[in-house]
Amino acid sequence: MVRRRHTLRRPFRGDRVYARPAHGRPSRPSRTRNGLRLARSNGPRMRPRRKVSVTSIVTTPPEEVPSRPGVRLVVIGVIVVLLFAVMVLRLWTLQVIDQKTYAAAVKTNQVRMVTVPAPRGLIVDQAGTVLVGNQVQNELVLSRVEATQDPSIIGRLATLVGKPAATIRAAITNNQYSPYQPVPILDPATTAVVQYVEAHQSEYPGVSIQQVTQRYYPTGGTTAAQVLGYVGPITASELKTHPGYSQQSQIGKTGLEQQYEKYLRGKHGQQALSVNATGTVVGSLTQQKPSQGDTLQTHLTLGLQKAVQGALAGVIAADRKTLGSPATNGAAVVMDAQTGAVLAMASYPSYNLTTWVGGISTSAYHALTSSCTTATSGCPLNNYAIDGLYTPGSTFKLATSTAALQRGLITPTTTIDDTGVFRMKTHGFKTCTGRCTFYDATAADAGIVTIRAAITRSDDFFFYTLGVQFYKTAAKYGVDALQTTAHSLGFGSLTGIDLPGEVQGRVDGKTERLKLHKTTPTAYPNTFWYPATALEVAFGQGGTVLTPIEMAQAYSTFADHGVKHQPEIGADILTPTGKLVKKIAPKVTGQVKYTPGNWTAMLQGFYGVTHTPTGTAYGIFQQYSHVPSTYAIAGKTGTATVNKTTKAHPPNAWFVGFGPLTPPAGQPEYVVVAAVNEAGYGDQAAAPAVANIFNYLYAHPAPNTPTPPKVTPGTTPASSTAAKGSTTTTTAPGHGTTTTTTTTTTPGHATTTPPGQATTTTTTTTPRRTSTTTTAVPPTTRRTTTPATTPATTGSAGATAAAATHGRAASAAAAFGSSAGRSPP
Repeated sequence: MVRRRHTLRRPFRGDRVYARPAHGRPSRPSRTRNGLRLARSNGPRMRPRRKVSVTSIVTTPPEEVPSRPGVRLVVIGVIVVLLFAVMVLRLWTLQVIDQKTYAAAVKTNQVRMVTVPAPRGLIVDQAGTVLVGNQVQNELVLSRVEATQDPSIIGRLATLVGKPAATIRAAITNNQYSPYQPVPILDPATTAVVQYVEAHQSEYPGVSIQQVTQRYYPTGGTTAAQVLGYVGPITASELKTHPGYSQQSQIGKTGLEQQYEKYLRGKHGQQALSVNATGTVVGSLTQQKPSQGDTLQTHLTLGLQKAVQGALAGVIAADRKTLGSPATNGAAVVMDAQTGAVLAMASYPSYNLTTWVGGISTSAYHALTSSCTTATSGCPLNNYAIDGLYTPGSTFKLATSTAALQRGLITPTTTIDDTGVFRMKTHGFKTCTGRCTFYDATAADAGIVTIRAAITRSDDFFFYTLGVQFYKTAAKYGVDALQTTAHSLGFGSLTGIDLPGEVQGRVDGKTERLKLHKTTPTAYPNTFWYPATALEVAFGQGGTVLTPIEMAQAYSTFADHGVKHQPEIGADILTPTGKLVKKIAPKVTGQVKYTPGNWTAMLQGFYGVTHTPTGTAYGIFQQYSHVPSTYAIAGKTGTATVNKTTKAHPPNAWFVGFGPLTPPAGQPEYVVVAAVNEAGYGDQAAAPAVANIFNYLYAHPAPNTPTPPKVTPGTTPASSTAAKGSTTTTTAPGHGTTTTTTTTTTPGHATTTPPGQATTTTTTTTPRRTSTTTTAVPPTTRRTTTPATTPATTGSAGATAAAATHGRAASAAAAFGSSAGRSPP
């Protein structure tokens, strides 16, 4: 056996040793230095390393390397051209395409644009008398930069103006003001403060005086405060919903100021300020002047508005003193029955609009809101004419009478025997449980009454019967027949008056109760509808609550033979120079159908309220009314129980009057409503106010159409360069350097009688007054349509005697008829 020999082979890399057979392949000769091949030994084969000579590479002749200079020049040229092209393109972009962008950026670094507030438009009455104007005020301001560089100025300034230093610091850090404008510290600044600052300017660096335009009330600020409203600084939420406003803008907060904001605001101007690198204003570059807002001409009449406010305040004071009632709040409205124009509107209690000028103080705001805790308290900020909810009482009988007559439940000649006590069991409900007996306002029975007599003496028994009859005939007329008619008149519906914050009243009914229970079951748990609840609705009790403006619209609808108008305060929008921008035309929003006989029967009933001894307001008008017999006034009292469970409260008092009634057409011109919360009976607690208002209307008839104001606003540029108040100053007519005198001719009091009116001389003799008055008798109608009926001419001896006692002609009483019978106290 032959043993194989093994040799070791070590690779060039690594340390492993591999076994190699001794006889595997023939050996190959290897070349030596002299060129001979030698047999490879059996040992490891070592290959010599090549040597590279640097010298041989360096010393290689140049001609042996290929030379290509043309290619190199082409490559370099292309690169250079590309670089120049990029540079030119970039320069073109910077200097041509983006020139405006970069120029604006550079300009922004040195120019700041600030808003110059525009003076608001004026608010005037029918005759052009300024109710809300503008006035220049001195305002003390502080530079933010100076306050930052010298904080001690804050303490000295706080001592001067009498404000805490913390308040001034808060104003400086308030982002509501532009960082490039001085911050208002005292507005308005008194003359003493202005003179002291000017005399000691070195002690107050950064403090200056500038002029600003603010709201001004020539009538003192107490006339129609809730109607006119006030302005204030715009809030963050308002800024989001009002594009085009700035953080320094003033905006209408309430009343007409808010309703007609888009017309009154004006067009703001702009001012370009030059600033340095630290943001300090160093000068003014350009200024675009603001444009004053448009003028709002209203249907209000200054004299009538003051008379209505005085009458309302007077009757509330008398209710508290004489009747001992709380009479916490109330409202009065005067409306044109033929157009819906609101001639006057008052709310009690009220406040002074000047409180809000320049910002209201914390103490003043607390005084205004401290009594606004409950719905029945007297809150001056509320406009009770549009947001006061009162149970209507017998004034609601307008709706019950209309529904019963127009739906055929009764006729003008239907009679009901009033026994004084209404028992549900004797009227078809023998199984009645709970409250089944209802009483008249008087203990005695009234006897046989018709719809005319029932309205005149406000006979509850008659309307109890109608309420029960509506319940019984629900299958024929509908379960909400009465409620539907009430809504068509305007009860329980938004009137659409051009004032913000109107609250919708509510007419109690089965459908209404179900709807309220579905939305708020806890607050309105009762959904039942029984005969007794239908009875209560018929004479204005139960869950029915109405606003005075709804009451005015409803009675205006009746007075205009069923034509329902939207109440409107605004009449015209005018430019500052008096050019018409927009005419606010009367709007008809509905129609209630009245047959001639039904309308006449109801009118006779309303006439009897004030003209016959059985009328509920006859005695009061005997005492307070001072108009002649040709100026006949109809009306309706309302006494509504207040639903309180803790203790007894006086009822809500209402009175609605409309007139004058011109025989034989009976086309009323005015509707006057007065409502007083928890004041007592309507005849004693509300009717005197309406009687006094008609006294004024008789002596000062409201014009049918507004007189365009002669407004010539003056402009005075502000002196401060970078001031917030660098605005155009508008001087109200009669309150500045330019005075405009407007002569208004009132119908009935002019040397020339208006067309369509005849001048008559009437001698009136009453126990209180004997006078001879020359007046213009209003035309028979103010509409193109003529009533189709004439009130009955049959009167009573009682009506004739009443007219003679009170100075009213027997012919007027006979023209409208009268109602005989007993009268409740």
